[in-house]
Amino acid sequence: MPPPPPSSAASNSEDSHRFPCEQCGADYSYDPGSGTLTCSHCGHTDRIRSGPWDGRALQELDFRTAIAEQLPAAEIEVTRVSACPNCAAQVEFDPDTHARECPFCATPVVTGTGENRHIKPKGVLPFAFSEREAHKAMSTWLGRLWFAPNGLKEYARKGRRMQGIYVPYWTYDAQTRSTYTGQRGTVYYVTETYQQGGETKTRRVSKVRWTPASGRVQRFFDDVLVLASKSLPKRYTEALEPWDLSQLEPYQPQYLAGFRAEAYTVDLEAGFAEAGQKMDRVIERDVRFDIGGDRQRIAHIDTKMSEVTFKHVLLPVWLAAYKYRGKTYRFVVNGQSGRVQGERPYSAIKIAVAALTAAALIAVIAYFAGQQ
Repeated sequence: MPPPPPSSAASNSEDSHRFPCEQCGADYSYDPGSGTLTCSHCGHTDRIRSGPWDGRALQELDFRTAIAEQLPAAEIEVTRVSACPNCAAQVEFDPDTHARECPFCATPVVTGTGENRHIKPKGVLPFAFSEREAHKAMSTWLGRLWFAPNGLKEYARKGRRMQGIYVPYWTYDAQTRSTYTGQRGTVYYVTETYQQGGETKTRRVSKVRWTPASGRVQRFFDDVLVLASKSLPKRYTEALEPWDLSQLEPYQPQYLAGFRAEAYTVDLEAGFAEAGQKMDRVIERDVRFDIGGDRQRIAHIDTKMSEVTFKHVLLPVWLAAYKYRGKTYRFVVNGQSGRVQGERPYSAIKIAVAALTAAALIAVIAYFAGQQ
């Protein structure tokens, strides 16, 4: 096998995780189709070796210990990242890369990288869709948007390749025990009489009888998922859900070969506050169920948490950011399920044509109605 051309290694210089091919020395990339490391130069494949967990469940970390900054040094790593001046995304770059566009908003970034000290990922959800499949899903989604500008649709179809980004998330586990006070409402009906047009009539009227209620509920929360990035609007990332977290693999950097990883910008404590809000909504539902009756009033809920653990995980997203007529349009594809979300562009011309067509139809209908 001849040595790889000089450009083959450079082609992946934008990636933070590079692994040389055992046969020719070019860079491996993780192949979502086969789940192996594949060399784009010679085609050699290599499987990803078992990590330290050897197929066992992903290890959780103690939340209180982490907040006190007492995690073992083995759980902390330092990476080199570059912050986008526009959207503040912090994405890992190879030291050899000096300038490029931010994958989240297409803003030019000079990659004067700085060090980022953070908690290591514990799990990674490998890409299941290739870039070609993600691009096709995005084009199909855009094609369904009738009011989208044709120029943008064509630009997106023929534009640059989508970028595979591992987006950071936190997951939280917690045992909760809640006491509550409130009221249980029981609906009953009475018959009332009333006067109408000089006649006496009757009707059934519903009323609610309220009685005091109190009690306890408990629930164990497993893998409450919280986005640890501020680079994309939550309406995009939430629209990509659900994620099948049962497919998480113990983190190994080989899964990131050929892809990029974003550093988390929502810290552990802030993430837990958001997870707590999600838990509170579920606990409130449990309380209403426990109160029973036809209606419920909740006066107070007091929740105590224990056994709080967490892990940092990376989830796969295909991302495209296009600048079209001075505006940035972003499209994201769930790298596991293929769900698409993004900006909903509108063409002023198409909207005007639709409005004129509707006005013309209304005029025609009104004309024939007048003739009749």
